[in-house]
Amino acid sequence: MNLKINDPVAQTHSRNNGTHFTHSTHFLTRANAFTLAETLITLAIIGVVAAITIPSLVKNYNEKAWGTAKDVFEKRLEVVAKQLNTEEKLAGYNSTMDFVNELKKKIKIINVCDSNNLSKCFESKILTADGQEVDAANLKTSALLAKENWGTETVGVQFANGINALIAYNPQTDQQPFNNQFSATEASMAILYDVSGHKNPNTIGKDINQNANVKKLGCMIKKDLVGGMCISQILAPGTGYSPLTKEQCEEQKDDLEIRECYYDSDYWAGAVKSCGGVSNMPTESQLIDLAKYVYNTDSINGGESTTYETLDTEKASQFLSASQSSAEFFVWSGQEYSSDRAYYRCFYFTGPGWRSNTRDRSYILAVCVDH
Repeated sequence: MNLKINDPVAQTHSRNNGTHFTHSTHFLTRANAFTLAETLITLAIIGVVAAITIPSLVKNYNEKAWGTAKDVFEKRLEVVAKQLNTEEKLAGYNSTMDFVNELKKKIKIINVCDSNNLSKCFESKILTADGQEVDAANLKTSALLAKENWGTETVGVQFANGINALIAYNPQTDQQPFNNQFSATEASMAILYDVSGHKNPNTIGKDINQNANVKKLGCMIKKDLVGGMCISQILAPGTGYSPLTKEQCEEQKDDLEIRECYYDSDYWAGAVKSCGGVSNMPTESQLIDLAKYVYNTDSINGGESTTYETLDTEKASQFLSASQSSAEFFVWSGQEYSSDRAYYRCFYFTGPGWRSNTRDRSYILAVCVDH
């Protein structure tokens, strides 16, 4: 017996005890595709997501790469410095160039630039973390690159690993051939280095790094706020700078543009040395501009004293070192009165003053400026 069953949905074939069942089937076809509008919307969404996520991914990658390059370079530089130390070749150089010539025997250097050609080895313009532009080509001496003036020149260096650097050597380096547990690089040099070579962003704290001996670069107080004065360092006596003896002053006075030396504990000369010379000290006119800024008035001028002005303690706090507890402060000028006196400006709560005092005053700030 042969039965036929019509089924509009499916067709099967089965055999059961010799019986043959046949199912007829109707197939329904449907075109599965996106419309042009749907495709464009999808691409737009992908583009938006990419625009949001890719910059963040690139930034994270760059920061990780810079950090890794920094760690590797500093480890390598520390090892090299300690090798020089054990061989008693870390100290004893009168110039940075002499030191670099010894350094390149231990680490591959492909180019060296003297202080007049720094931009051939290093970016001429770099940025501080807050976006201020620094002309690196002008960092020609240790007084301009390092926290202290060692009396040496700055040398540009290009390492074989792609890192560019500015180096100032400390001729007072104290090598310890039997002890390699000290920080050799901090003791011997100030180094500012760019782990990305000449590539952007050329920003301190990102691809540009420094060791502890490099001073703060850029204007601590912006030029447009204080009559065009760019303050690069603010140093407290004792902790930030030290006085010079008469002998020390006599040895360096020509380089520092000092006319005469005080008989002992010359804090003014010590301030001048830390700033790199009289030309890097504030003038009377600049200190008047500073007074106008921290007292919020344009009525201040020269003279022995000006009273009945109120110090803006919030602005004044920018000039104080951590060791000072009072908002009142005092600043040396670059104006020398005699072998035993120099001019400075007082910033009292009730008004500023301008006067000379003996050069052994141990409470007056050294404020270094870039003219």
